[in-house]
Amino acid sequence: MKSRDGSLLRNAAYLGLGLASTIISTLSDRTRNKADWTRGKVVVITGGSRGLGLALAEEFGRRGARLVLAARNEAQLAEARRLLLDRGSVRSADDVLLVTADLRKPEDASRLIDEATRRFGRVDILINNAGVITVGPIENQTLDQFREVMDSNFFSGLHCTLAVLPQMLERGDGSIATVSSIGGRISVPHLLPYCASKFAAVGFSEGLGMELRSKGIRVTTICPGLMRTGSHRNALFTGDSAREYQWFSLAANTPGASASARHAAKKIANGIAAGCAEITITPQALIAARLGNLSPETKRIAMMAMNMALPDAKEGQNSPHRGGEVRERELFPASTIGTSAAQRYNQMTAVAES
Repeated sequence: MKSRDGSLLRNAAYLGLGLASTIISTLSDRTRNKADWTRGKVVVITGGSRGLGLALAEEFGRRGARLVLAARNEAQLAEARRLLLDRGSVRSADDVLLVTADLRKPEDASRLIDEATRRFGRVDILINNAGVITVGPIENQTLDQFREVMDSNFFSGLHCTLAVLPQMLERGDGSIATVSSIGGRISVPHLLPYCASKFAAVGFSEGLGMELRSKGIRVTTICPGLMRTGSHRNALFTGDSAREYQWFSLAANTPGASASARHAAKKIANGIAAGCAEITITPQALIAARLGNLSPETKRIAMMAMNMALPDAKEGQNSPHRGGEVRERELFPASTIGTSAAQRYNQMTAVAES
């Protein structure tokens, strides 16, 4: 009997090892297939000089894509290319085209696509990632700030999409991905300009996908939660700026509450390769998005409770301050993990928004 039991256990172990091997092999094949799909593709990344844009450039570069990085600041673009080369993410500087552009202007968006097409022959993938974040209570947010955020976060992507669309329609092929946010699914207190712009981006991207899928163009809406990209250093804060920075930087850099930029970039690249209609990065973002649809009242109560814990408005404090300027209340992990992310993703220097 003991011999028989031992034989059964050995057979079960062999079966388990076989299943595990099959699963690992399948997952590896899928990863290879996604990487192979990306190889040689021409990928335009807006806001590509820092943060998530730079993380995406590293990921697509490692997969053999040819990169076109756009941002407003020429020096930061040059630094981004240097980092990509130093980290071995791209083989040659010739694989990375840098385009200095203010994509709030449609003519700059058209120039970006024209330069990418002249250099590499076409644009296969457009990733609308450029944007800004403003944090503060509604009493300290001005109309000009709403317009600035809408121009940067929504219209920049719209301009680039309209510029690349004719060539993709002519080929009957291409991918357009828009980096929105969980803030495009659920409106978060003290982030109203940001959330309004991201809601607009989600609505446009989803509708675009419905129209273009039958024409061979794949559209992906990306709704990540918090990510450790170092963006807290260049976010803009109004009202009680130091205290606003304190809560935002803490949330954005706490492991578990936020995802690493590298993990987010890998998931986004895999999702685009697979033709996913939507990508949600963190479990919290997925739960919040689904909760908002299933129980709007619960969502409303949760956001009201959050609002009660946030700093009060301060009269006359409407001028925005960069996070790097109001760090006196910064706590761990923002002071260590956040600083490390900011250094890795080119966020330490204050420059014009990407």
